[in-house]
Amino acid sequence: MVDTTSSSPSTAGGDGFGVNTWLVDELYEQYLADPDSLSPSWQEFFEDYRREDQPDRARVETTEANDVATRARAKAGARGEPAAAAEASVEDAKHKDAATRGSPAETAEPAARREGRPEPIEEEPPREQPPAAPEEPRAERLRGIKARIAENMEASLEVPTATSVRTVPAKLLEVNRTIANNYLRRVYGGKLSFTHLIAYAAVRALDAVPNMRLVFAEVDGKPGVVRRDHVNLGLAVDVERGGERLLLVPSIKDADTLDFQAFLDAYEGLIRKVRTNKLQPQDFADTTMTITNPGTIGTVMSVPRLMQGQSVILGVGAIDHPVEYQAADPRTLAKIGVSKQITLTSTYDHRVIQGAESGLWLHRIHDLLLGEDGFYDEVFAALTIPYEPARWRQDVSPLDSDLAMLDKQANVDQLAHMYRVRGHLIADLDPLAQKPPQMHPELDPITYGLSIWDLDREFVTSIGGNGTMPLGRILGLLRDAYCRTVGIEYMHIQDPDQKRWIQAHVEGIEWDLPPEDKRHILQRLNAAEAFERFLHTKYLGHKRFSLEGSESFIALLDAVLEQACLSHMVEVVMGMAHRGRLNVLANILDKSYRDIFSEFEGDIDPQTVQGSGDVKYHVGQTGVFRSRARGEVRVTLPSNPSHLEAVDPVVEGMTRAKQDLIDEPGTFRTLPVLVHGDAAFAGQGVVAEVFNLSQLRGYRTGGTIHIVINNQLGFTTPPEAARSSEYSTDIARAVQAPIFHVNGDDPEAVVRVARLAFDYRQTFHKDVVIDLVCYRRLGHNEADDPSYTQPLMYSKIENKRSVRKQYTERLVKRGDMSMEDAEELLDDFQRRLDEAFEKTKDSRPPDVPVARQPAPPRGVLPPVDTGVKKDALDRVVDTIFTEPDHFTMHPKLKRLFDRAAQRYRDEARVDWPLAEQLAFGSLLLEGIWVRLAGQDSRRGTFSQRHAVLVDYETGEEHAPLAHLSSDQGKFFIYDSLLSEYAAVGFEYGYSVANKDALTIWEAQFGDFVNGGQIIIDQFIVAAEDKWGQTSPLVLLLPHGYEGQGPEHSSARIERFLVLAAEDNIQLVNCTTAVQYFHLLRRQKHRDGHHKPLVVFTPKSLLRAKHSASNVEEFTTGHFHETLDDTGVADRGAVERVILCSGKIAYEAMERRDTQGAPAAIVRVEQLYPWPGDQIGELLDGYPNASQVMWLQEEPDNMGPWPYVHSRLHRILRERDLELTHVARPESASPATGSHTVHEQEQEQLLRRAFARRET
Repeated sequence: MVDTTSSSPSTAGGDGFGVNTWLVDELYEQYLADPDSLSPSWQEFFEDYRREDQPDRARVETTEANDVATRARAKAGARGEPAAAAEASVEDAKHKDAATRGSPAETAEPAARREGRPEPIEEEPPREQPPAAPEEPRAERLRGIKARIAENMEASLEVPTATSVRTVPAKLLEVNRTIANNYLRRVYGGKLSFTHLIAYAAVRALDAVPNMRLVFAEVDGKPGVVRRDHVNLGLAVDVERGGERLLLVPSIKDADTLDFQAFLDAYEGLIRKVRTNKLQPQDFADTTMTITNPGTIGTVMSVPRLMQGQSVILGVGAIDHPVEYQAADPRTLAKIGVSKQITLTSTYDHRVIQGAESGLWLHRIHDLLLGEDGFYDEVFAALTIPYEPARWRQDVSPLDSDLAMLDKQANVDQLAHMYRVRGHLIADLDPLAQKPPQMHPELDPITYGLSIWDLDREFVTSIGGNGTMPLGRILGLLRDAYCRTVGIEYMHIQDPDQKRWIQAHVEGIEWDLPPEDKRHILQRLNAAEAFERFLHTKYLGHKRFSLEGSESFIALLDAVLEQACLSHMVEVVMGMAHRGRLNVLANILDKSYRDIFSEFEGDIDPQTVQGSGDVKYHVGQTGVFRSRARGEVRVTLPSNPSHLEAVDPVVEGMTRAKQDLIDEPGTFRTLPVLVHGDAAFAGQGVVAEVFNLSQLRGYRTGGTIHIVINNQLGFTTPPEAARSSEYSTDIARAVQAPIFHVNGDDPEAVVRVARLAFDYRQTFHKDVVIDLVCYRRLGHNEADDPSYTQPLMYSKIENKRSVRKQYTERLVKRGDMSMEDAEELLDDFQRRLDEAFEKTKDSRPPDVPVARQPAPPRGVLPPVDTGVKKDALDRVVDTIFTEPDHFTMHPKLKRLFDRAAQRYRDEARVDWPLAEQLAFGSLLLEGIWVRLAGQDSRRGTFSQRHAVLVDYETGEEHAPLAHLSSDQGKFFIYDSLLSEYAAVGFEYGYSVANKDALTIWEAQFGDFVNGGQIIIDQFIVAAEDKWGQTSPLVLLLPHGYEGQGPEHSSARIERFLVLAAEDNIQLVNCTTAVQYFHLLRRQKHRDGHHKPLVVFTPKSLLRAKHSASNVEEFTTGHFHETLDDTGVADRGAVERVILCSGKIAYEAMERRDTQGAPAAIVRVEQLYPWPGDQIGELLDGYPNASQVMWLQEEPDNMGPWPYVHSRLHRILRERDLELTHVARPESASPATGSHTVHEQEQEQLLRRAFARRET
């Protein structure tokens, strides 16, 4: 059962009908007759118009059976309005004057049937004042049509008739008609009448009693019968012309073969002909039965005349309560369950039809009007009403006791709650209507013991701010809020304030938009479709990932950005994949058509240095969005790869960086917007990771607006094969984000939802999701044929008009837009197309110039002095090792800090953790920001950092590096979520948007970095080459073989080296504290050189004495790409130079010293860019060396060796030196899981490294 009232306002004309429907249809008929007689705009509009696609929504209300006679009189006199015909027993003037236009009426055979056109009726002479003395009445002769009507009535007396009478409860008829009209009014401004439904039920009932089709006829002068194969249903129509009433009975041909939609179209087609005086003789021919409705003037029952050649005439009486209850209080009637009723009469030809058959026919009509055999289901399906109809149920009266009423009240409360929870499940969301509407049991009033009899009963409710309200009104408000073309999921949110906020903004709210907004929406749809139409025509076959089918997305995005302007947002950072991206560039970021088209033509600027580049639907753009109110907001659309959703964390990181730079905590004046596809949103794990970031202190951006362009298809994969959840958006429930599902074919609802989502974000600074349910008109790309795998879906899509055309039609038919305005906007669409063609009409494939090739890689850059004055170092040390006032440090940590401070002051030694703190602190004192985030990074995986102290007694936190000076740079350090993909992507985005900051991501162990491999491959190492997008991001990846197993040993150096080319990244495996210090400082002191830096940080060296450095090394100098062996006393005695990288160098030095081997250990600190020249110079310093060995602890197929061996060959070829190498054997796994085996392998490495050469 569904609602019986709606709070949605009607925007149709004064009578609630589609005031312009007849105009549209008239133009359509003109188009069919002569297309060239219309403007090009209307021709384009009507080229795929099919009146049967939708019901003729601008229904002319032909009956209102519950209107009393006084209401009928108030409407009398309008040309063509339905009315009852003159009955044989009732011919007085007051009934004739009360007739209304266009309704079936009791009738005699019309004159038009015999003559083709009614003759003019002579006017009656003016009435004079009666004389004082009464005179005898003067008879007047009937003339013209009146005379013919009288003749027909006389002829009808020759038909021996009988009449059956049946009174039918009208409750269910009223309820389902109201449901239908609420929907039609919202969508097309139309309206169903009771007569539409009763007449259709009468025709349907003939199937059960076929003898009601029999017609008497004489055969050779003898009585006979004609068995009609089909039913031609006559509609008695009373019209007023020249002050006289005419009775016309055109008929719906073959009415029994029509579904309800076709029946309705035929019905309304006849009424239009009546109103416009366009009836033809064939419209009156071969009527087999008639329906008449005197109920419009309050007649309860009638016995109309049956015309010759017809089998039956159905009389429809007034719809009202029984007369004895008509003065009762409506609340009393609701309590006791008294229904309105309608009396039907069947006047039939008794020569061929028997009384039992007539009674059975009325009984069948009765059953159908009570919903038997899916009568209302058929009606709703034909009208594409996306709800189940109400059902007939026995009333259970609550009058027995107060407890029964309380029980009903509790059930109403539960039902209202479930509409808030589950209402979205029956919302009208799918533009393709691929599934029949179904009532969810938890939303069915029957589940709660409620029926149609309770709809008029009042219950206590908080909905709409009212104390009590009829159940029908309650359900209407709930349906308007949660079950129309918007469905909302929000009851999973735990915060009651957020739930109350949503309820206050959707329940009982009139959502109608002002005319200027509707016009603007149509303009946006014009722009979106014109762009796609042009590209499809001009560049047929090019991949562009069209937005067709989801053009409402442009209106949605436009609405969000307009709200951003009104809220004085500084910037919007928007991430989206390929679908619709070109449309956004053109219609949101205002990228010129010429620039976009030149990319399709393949133009190259010969003055621009070209990297490898990327396809046009991946490239980013920055522009300015200008609102109608002349506001502006900067919009950044970052470049993205084809890896779906990979750009999400990047956008969040960029947004956070921009918000930090604005430095207005809590305002979140940079807005992140993420546009997703439905399949990727449900399928890609990074989506869940990004949602997890949303409320974390180190990552929150004040709420992201997520927009899912839900095509209901992923390439060729349907939803049932792509996800286990009901919706693609269910993942958002994990972070208690509200989800607004909206039908993309309702652009007004789309805009309302966009504004609501923005307001929610601004109010609560939380993520919000908009699920734009639409379809993909073309294949995944324009060359793909989706009908191979989705033939049913695409058969629907092929016959579906565009959103723009549907919306234009809806605006006109609802009376929201004049025909002149509609034509103006249709011309606007055509103008946009013409402009696009005009700009490219002379274009041709260009003579492609040869782009300038990029300069060769620069390799190792000159050193940068990164020393720091001693007093600055002292200041950092004093700050980090001094316990603040009113702060209790952990006792163990205090002892560690005291020893470290003593080593610095007394021994002038700096270990690895302190070197890092000195690098950070010195940069901060220079005003450079430092942001470090990673897994357990505040303390450090190996308990080495302790950058944030926790009070031992109170739990309060203190970050010493944030308190160096009043004018220092900002220091941010965060423990990240246990993620690599989103976490690395976020820091990458942060580094892109704030290149002046030292942005660092640290892995718990380097082995886990491959969890973020997509970000590394698609962004960190390739973004500069593809898009010219640079990043100074630093990755700290703990690496080293210490017997901790295959998952805690290797950061996969070999993979990074494979990715290294064109100076795209820096790969460093340094071995001393001071080298690490200078390396971090170098990252921020190479002016204009923004390259990602990957540092393979040590584990065992963190506290090793041999990796510590003297303080004076920090005050001068720079980072060295290679380190020579300072432990060699006689360089001429060296026979073997061992090159290595990382901690293995120290083990090699120890073994060399133990054995006294004639070898030098040279450390390659930077693996890329490869320091080949420096290595050559170092080798030249050992004049008697004859062999160069590469030593690594990684397996032979891993580590640096696969990369360095060819480069070493080139160096040694010139020097006549032998090259060999020592590594673990090739292995599928990076390391052994046994510590004992690890020790044996390490010993073998060192033994082989210093084995004597065989001669």
